[in-house]
Amino acid sequence: MKLLPTIFSWLKRRVPAFDWLAHYQRKQLPGDALAGVIVATLLIPQAMAYALLAGLPPQVGLYASLLPLAVYALLGSSRFLSVGPSALLSLLIVTQVAALAEPGSPRYLAFAMATALIVGFLQIAMGAARLGVLTNFLSQPVLSGFTSAAACHIALSQVKHLLGVPLPRTDHLHELLAELARAVPQTRWPTVAISTASVLLLLAFQYLLPRVLARWKTFPAALAQSLSKSGPIVAVIVGTAIVAAFHLGARHGVSIIGEIPSGLPRFALPALAASELLPLIPLAFTISFIGFLENISVAKSLAAKRRQKVDSDQEFIALGAANLAAGVTGGYPVSGSFARSMVNFTAGAKTGLASLITVVVVGMAALFLMPLFHHLPQAVLAAIIIIAVIGLMDFGMPRRLWRYNKADAAALILTFVTVLALGVEKGILIGVCATILLYLWRTSRPHMAVVGRVPKTEHFRNVQRHEVQTLPHVLLLRIDESLYFANAKYIEDFVLCAAAERPQLRHLVLICNAINFIDASALETLTDLRTRMQDAGILLYLTEVKGPVMDRLARTEFLEQLGHERVFLTTQAAYEQLASASPSPQGVNNAEP
Repeated sequence: MKLLPTIFSWLKRRVPAFDWLAHYQRKQLPGDALAGVIVATLLIPQAMAYALLAGLPPQVGLYASLLPLAVYALLGSSRFLSVGPSALLSLLIVTQVAALAEPGSPRYLAFAMATALIVGFLQIAMGAARLGVLTNFLSQPVLSGFTSAAACHIALSQVKHLLGVPLPRTDHLHELLAELARAVPQTRWPTVAISTASVLLLLAFQYLLPRVLARWKTFPAALAQSLSKSGPIVAVIVGTAIVAAFHLGARHGVSIIGEIPSGLPRFALPALAASELLPLIPLAFTISFIGFLENISVAKSLAAKRRQKVDSDQEFIALGAANLAAGVTGGYPVSGSFARSMVNFTAGAKTGLASLITVVVVGMAALFLMPLFHHLPQAVLAAIIIIAVIGLMDFGMPRRLWRYNKADAAALILTFVTVLALGVEKGILIGVCATILLYLWRTSRPHMAVVGRVPKTEHFRNVQRHEVQTLPHVLLLRIDESLYFANAKYIEDFVLCAAAERPQLRHLVLICNAINFIDASALETLTDLRTRMQDAGILLYLTEVKGPVMDRLARTEFLEQLGHERVFLTTQAAYEQLASASPSPQGVNNAEP
């Protein structure tokens, strides 16, 4: 009998839907139903637009919004996240898979499906192995630079649809700008009129409508926020109606979507040989990390608003399962969407049932409404994409980072420029390498402070910043970094120079309260430093060593050579003991204004 509670507890952890279904209340249904319908009205045009951006037929975007969203709703630890196609992942697909097959072809779709399957397996494996920590290598500056550059690239790639001109596909910004300049004389003005009207309509819904509705004191704020996100479906309806009514596609060359097959996706595996999957592995790794970062950042921000928890490893597994579902139902890689998730949240969603309702609405549209989109102009979908990615650009972060940390700002700018110039994968790789090199550079020259005691206290502060007391025969040195191979030599040189400048020095105390780890190279340096100090008539001491660090040192010969009596619990204890063997304290007044 004790086995049943254990099994149920494991199921609740691995299938969070068991938890919210077991405690579902009838009063939650109106909020879930409203949110599900509103998100569906945003998802349908977005999914088709992102599929076209990825070089796929528009119905593929809907397929990627059905079973993957349902799977995540059951397995995801976030109750508000809306999973489906995204602009960033669509850009990654088109920039990499287009080198393997012609966009829009059945073989291209097979590669996109196979990518989703590989991403799914990778994410599930990473979640099971608790490897979410690997995403930490994508620092915020690198991620911001990548996102802003990708948004610029996406927006510029849609200008051809806004102008109604054909352009060859290219991954490099300078080539895209050159092609745009050559194509401007071929602009189709009816298309420009439709795209301009669509952009204005979307901006009005996004920025003007909430202000107008806010003046109605009785209008619910959450509903007003949700309605402001319904601009895409309104633009689709209006644009399609105008093109169909005035036959703009046939008479004036306005590009339209054309026939979209109705129906739900069928279960099938991509028809590719195993050897053909190898070129997809680097892309799958990139999408695994980028998709998870999109997912977890949105999930955590929304969960915090309701004081709920998000399990990072479970998110990896849930997103991986969603991608597996996309790969076997004719879709392509998916991730969480901030815009749709925020609409889901503000519209009143309480549980994952809202996402299941969204799936039902999207499924009904795929079954019965596809003929209505025949005259949908591509200019409207391009406008939807551009307005959606504008929110991904953060032009204020470089300025904020430049004021705070110029090295991080440089990493952001480098990532931004390389993504635009060299492509997405190379840009991310260069950004990550730059971040690691900057970290190594910063930690290879750690901050080290000579400290003294603040009079009549047990506090010890930097002699260059505060009025403190020091002992002429004692050097108190605080190391503000963990010790490892990259900074061991620098620390050794600093200590030796400090000792050479103090002929009266007899006791050197290393304050270790900021040291979290000492690697083998640094331990050898400490051992060598102890010997050098002893040969010079100077005794080495350690103080405020953290427990984990002391545990590791206890397994070496270093403590035996140093002597346990030279390790102090506090700096105050070391100061008092060494003061009795030294002349009277001296005052130091180097406080900065």
